[in-house]
Amino acid sequence: MDTNTQIKVISAKAGVSVSEIARKLNSSPQAFSQRIKRGNLSLEDLGRIAQVLGCRVECNFVFPDGFKIDMMSF
Repeated sequence: MDTNTQIKVISAKAGVSVSEIARKLNSSPQAFSQRIKRGNLSLEDLGRIAQVLGCRVECNFVFPDGFKIDMMSF
């Protein structure tokens, strides 16, 4: 699933429009949509989006044997 689709899914789950997320991040809806379409979001951006939506982002590496390294959680 690409970033654009993921943001739409999480915004729908949270009951918040993508435009509203943009405004809460002090961005115009147009600029925010362009960044999403380009896949130009950093992990910090995703953390800020999660904060706005009241959820969290988890990033980790998981090896085939189940060994897991947690990189960060927002």
